[in-house]
Amino acid sequence: MKVLVINGPNLNLVGTRKTEVYGNESLSDYLISLQSKYDFEVYQSNVEGELINRLQKADTENYKGILINAGGYTHTSFAISDCIEAIETPVIEIHISNIFDREDFRNKSLISKNCTGHITGFGLKSYELGLKALFS
Repeated sequence: MKVLVINGPNLNLVGTRKTEVYGNESLSDYLISLQSKYDFEVYQSNVEGELINRLQKADTENYKGILINAGGYTHTSFAISDCIEAIETPVIEIHISNIFDREDFRNKSLISKNCTGHITGFGLKSYELGLKALFS
């Protein structure tokens, strides 16, 4: 079975945006390198409603689980949180940076309570740790 990796706003800029926080490697290149080890698909959108639509659609498809890095929506989107609560496919929340060691507003995740687990602060390796958790 495969996994779906969902990335939210601005994650398409990883590698060029705030390199002191997110590093110099592009997220796209990193995920392509992981596809030789794991069977997963990637979806990215900067639009909240599109992320919700993809979560709902994924629930009707045959995914073992979903990794989601909701980016800034982690801290603001009750709608994404409600969607994760409503679907049956297990969802793991992931973040490249340690959200608890950043600005105060980033210390609260609205989606965590509806996720199976969360991985934060391991750089791009957070994605591989999430994949290992779903494939183990």
